Amino acid sequence: MLLALYVINKAGGLIYHQDLSAEAPRLNSNDHLRLGSTFHSIHAIAGLAAPLQSKGIVAVDTDAFRLRCFQALTGTKFFVTALPAISSAELEAVLRQIYEIYADYVLKNPFYELEMPIRCSLFNANLKLLVDRVNARPM
Repeated sequence: MLLALYVINKAGGLIYHQDLSAEAPRLNSNDHLRLGSTFHSIHAIAGLAAPLQSKGIVAVDTDAFRLRCFQALTGTKFFVTALPAISSAELEAVLRQIYEIYADYVLKNPFYELEMPIRCSLFNANLKLLVDRVNARPM
């Protein structure tokens, strides 16, 4: 089950957050902002600290949840949290589908300004369809 989605711009600002399940922890707005900027910072530091060229942190697995990150060529990061029952491969596929929805309904929107908060009803509606389909699968 998917729990939450975060989208972070290349400067580290949280431009979108959505709880995807009733089981997602209830955090206030400041906690979401802190979580997004902290992940951005750790992701960047991990990429710099690696002895070889690295994409930074792409996965975090705990006994309570999984976190997967997808970074677009523009530097925008998408990360999703989910229950451990969902496989890594499935989470990576879901992130790519979320990116496709983002590209279709946000980037192609003539009124959207890059790096600004995402406020697009078609993005929200299509994201909800994807999340409902994924969360309806038996674990």
